Amino acid sequence: MATPSRQESLGILIGQVARRWRSRLDRRLEAFGLTEARWLTLIQLARGGSSLTQKDLAARVGVEAATLVRTLDRLEEEGLVVRREAGGDRRAKTVHLSDRAAPVLHLIEETAAALRTEVLAGVSEAELEACHAVIERIAANLAADHQAGGSGRSDGHRAA
Repeated sequence: MATPSRQESLGILIGQVARRWRSRLDRRLEAFGLTEARWLTLIQLARGGSSLTQKDLAARVGVEAATLVRTLDRLEEEGLVVRREAGGDRRAKTVHLSDRAAPVLHLIEETAAALRTEVLAGVSEAELEACHAVIERIAANLAADHQAGGSGRSDGHRAA
């Protein structure tokens, strides 16, 4: 079998890097009792502003709303988040960070920054800039395809 082209192997490589990076961060934060679901939810809340609905937060985290509910239940029990009724819709809830979340977020950010320093060691600013531009373009193409309702393939197979 022929060696895959750069284009063919890029999707696999991006997936591997993302999984490994997230796994390494997850292992480091596990020592503090933070699972990936929990730290990712807290980070998305911190970056998402003060009025994210549970549905919006689930989309940002990349999970189903029902899955997020269990994570939010735990975070709420620990006093890290608060859920409130969304204005005008009693069924919808907005999620807010509590004051108790600040030191946990600091720990997550500090751990993530240390990992970024290690992972990006030896990568120049120019290389990082070029890589960022390429991945941003790929993300934009994927978002455009998603918004158009397409799968990007018509043969029923998932692209790698």
